[in-house]
Amino acid sequence: MGQRLSGGRPCLDVPGRLLPQPPTPPPPVRRKLALLFAMLCVWLYMFLYSCAGSCAAAPGLLLLGSGSRAAHASPALATAPNGTPSRLPFREPPDTALAARQAEGAASQEEQSPEAPDSPSPISSFFSGSGSKQLPQAIIIGVKKGGTRALLEFLRVHPDVRAVGAEPHFFDRSYDKGLAWYRELMPRTLDGQITMEKTPSYFVTREAPARISAMSKDTKLIVVVRDPVTRAISDYTQTLSKRPDIPSFESLTFRNRSAGLIDTSWSAIQIGIYAKHLEHWLRHFPLGQMLFVSGERLIRDPAGELGRVQDFLGLKRIITDKHFYFNKTKGFPCLKKAEGSSKPHCLGKTKGRTHPDIDPGVVQRLRDFYRPFNLKFYQMTGQDFGWD
Repeated sequence: MGQRLSGGRPCLDVPGRLLPQPPTPPPPVRRKLALLFAMLCVWLYMFLYSCAGSCAAAPGLLLLGSGSRAAHASPALATAPNGTPSRLPFREPPDTALAARQAEGAASQEEQSPEAPDSPSPISSFFSGSGSKQLPQAIIIGVKKGGTRALLEFLRVHPDVRAVGAEPHFFDRSYDKGLAWYRELMPRTLDGQITMEKTPSYFVTREAPARISAMSKDTKLIVVVRDPVTRAISDYTQTLSKRPDIPSFESLTFRNRSAGLIDTSWSAIQIGIYAKHLEHWLRHFPLGQMLFVSGERLIRDPAGELGRVQDFLGLKRIITDKHFYFNKTKGFPCLKKAEGSSKPHCLGKTKGRTHPDIDPGVVQRLRDFYRPFNLKFYQMTGQDFGWD
């Protein structure tokens, strides 16, 4: 039988043959390093997943102008006899009708593209597959040329808000495509985040209130309103920027100028009759589910209005004065940082267009026309917007 030496090495049992030697266990250091690496990977994954909400929701930076991004909405829609949404009538002399319609359509096309594309940051791209797509819990439903684009982009600063950049126009133009199609347009959200969209033409679409209520009676609705006279001029200015040969604002305003009859069939005029449109919404939603944001205050005090909006949405007040600065050249507030950038940025040249000079007599006639509707709107909402 073989014998071991005092040093632990085997001795020969038979000349030239060694006794079997037990396998050498892996060095303890190697095992510990492997375990440490595995724990590090798990920790890194959990850390990145936990910050996915704030990373993925990093907003793009845009600004609010006097022609704010509500301009980006398409022309207002009305209900055709067959029940399908159609453009509100745009009345003009027969020889210029086609040109004006083409200009209005071109302006709408321009305004449907966000001022800055939704180009996610590298971290945001990494998490593009995280979360799930949900139907919106809140919708900015109006109004065109009121400030809806600025409000949406300001809200996207909040890490708990995820919003569609372009206007879906589901409840006015694409309702027949179904809710599954609509949901696919939405961004992915994590637990605790709110899904939002904005389409300003919903406010003047008669079918929209019932359709949104059918989706969810708990949907929160935000309406950005602005002095209807200024809004109408801004609406016209947008169209004029595309087709300088359209009829004058004065000629489109009146059905019969000598009699002073306002043409309420022109969409630029009709959209501003806020009380009339609100009546349709209150048949399907309680007033408490609607928030009315002042387009004028959104320019003067963006943090103040955003505070109201965050409270309404049940969000922590994260967006404050520190997020804004006032651009003296443009004349409105901008955000200090764009998505994926440390530089400040404002909306581009399509915001804050210079309005044409309008006959003061026509402006005064419009103010007289809107006054009773404004007063009724104040009573319905419980807010005095100070337009008179």
